[in-house]
Amino acid sequence: MVLVGSASWQSWAISPIEELQTEIDKLSASLEMSRRATTPLEAELSRLRAQLASIQAGIDKAKADLRNLELSIAEREKEFGQNYVLLAERAASFYKASRQQPNLFILFSNGPSAAAMRDLFYRRVATDRDKDAIAEISINLIRLEADKKKAQEDKAKLDELQVKVDKEAKFFEGEISGAKAYQAKLSQQIAVLTARQQQIISQRLSSLGLPISLGAGTMVCTDDRGLDPRFSLGFAFFTFGIPHRVGMNQYGAYGRAKAGQDYKTILQAYFNGISFESGKEDIKIKIQGYGEKSLDEYLLGIYEMPENWDMNALKAQAVAARSYALAYTNNGANEICTTQACQVWKPEPKGGAWKDAVEQTKGEVMVNGGQVIKAWYSSTDGGYTFTSGDVWGSDKPWTRRLRDTSGDVGGFDQLKERAYDKDSPCFYSAQGWRSEYANSAWLKSSEVADITNSLMLAKADSGAGEHLYQTDKPHPFGGEVWNEERVKSELRGKGIMPFNSVSNVSVGADFGSGQTNGVTVFGDAGTQNFSGSEWKNYFNLRAPANIQIVGPLYNVERR
Repeated sequence: MVLVGSASWQSWAISPIEELQTEIDKLSASLEMSRRATTPLEAELSRLRAQLASIQAGIDKAKADLRNLELSIAEREKEFGQNYVLLAERAASFYKASRQQPNLFILFSNGPSAAAMRDLFYRRVATDRDKDAIAEISINLIRLEADKKKAQEDKAKLDELQVKVDKEAKFFEGEISGAKAYQAKLSQQIAVLTARQQQIISQRLSSLGLPISLGAGTMVCTDDRGLDPRFSLGFAFFTFGIPHRVGMNQYGAYGRAKAGQDYKTILQAYFNGISFESGKEDIKIKIQGYGEKSLDEYLLGIYEMPENWDMNALKAQAVAARSYALAYTNNGANEICTTQACQVWKPEPKGGAWKDAVEQTKGEVMVNGGQVIKAWYSSTDGGYTFTSGDVWGSDKPWTRRLRDTSGDVGGFDQLKERAYDKDSPCFYSAQGWRSEYANSAWLKSSEVADITNSLMLAKADSGAGEHLYQTDKPHPFGGEVWNEERVKSELRGKGIMPFNSVSNVSVGADFGSGQTNGVTVFGDAGTQNFSGSEWKNYFNLRAPANIQIVGPLYNVERR
């Protein structure tokens, strides 16, 4: 169907992949290290911010108290100015009173002695009052000067503390900001390198010539378990399905129809959030090299599904093909091609069951968010579909990840039994072959050992990747390909024991998402564990002939 050569998680044996993967691995490691280093900084910044908030609250309170003190000092200074004259008068009065002699006062007094005594008492009281007033004003003056000095000192300390607090916060924020900027740069570089790598992988996939949809012709996939390569011990890596695994699984639709599902139920399983609309049959479609036809007239020339399949599978195909054509051409404004790069079309209209399926779904399309969807489909998804973002990097809301089975799956045997597309010859097959071994994809124990050694060497020395290509072909860029013995020698030089033979290989898979997530190799050098993706990458780099792993979910067979 669409986008020939685009694939999810495909890896192929060509030079730039290793270089790009090495760069991606380095960048990813740096990114992870930076994130790990930034995490404690972020935690420290959170702690510091909380502490700074508490300190800042204290500073703000101290500043408020200082402002109140300064206002109080100003008021007291004003009051002291007003009392200064009184202080001077009372000081003079006190001085005069203190020098007067009571006996002389009595001697020269004209009044009676009792009156004189009262007057003397009043003068003493007044003198004492003046004395107290002088003392109080003097003490207040001393306190005022002390408070002014303390206020100035506190203000200087608060200003210094504020500078330190701001400096600490600025430092941590600067460190984190720099780290975040560095991480963003690494993420961008990884994205660029991954895009370049995916482009190379897609080109390699296209050169393998795997059919995308049923319309591409006979499904040429062989079950190598029935082939005798005439050697033992042998290993073959079997992929579940073939690209591209987005949208409707054609063999899955066939299996669902056989299980009794109607065409709308089938389409709702493969497409997310859709509704159905009719009345589109008369829209004109421009066909590359053949002029215009009405939409349903065009649909009669679609050669994407065998006519002898169940009617509900054919009707699901008719609605998917009609939706795809309408969306692809923008409601007829653009032209559509006639190959599986779009969808396979021939000028000779089909009759029979296919014509019935077109007529019974007359003008019907799938809609999401008010728009007719580009309803991708492919022949065999190997029990799992993926979103357009998973495969091509751009998510469309109507695509979905789906375990396309009739029940839960906990292992490869259950997947083979319960997948709706299990009847496809490409559901479980080894891709590639060599004529000298019964046209099979079986590998010798020593060849699997060499792939393992190459992967170990690449992980130990990123610069070795330039030499780890297929040994049965010339170096793609004119360099030196290291043969099996050279790879072993390089490993020994690094203190790593190489494999001479492999006795067994086992794989682990995530049956929820449909991906092989681990490969374990057993042999004369012990046991080695690899991730599913790294094993696939180096397998496709080093394996002989055109033997390849072509999907995210794969298994190993042993004979």
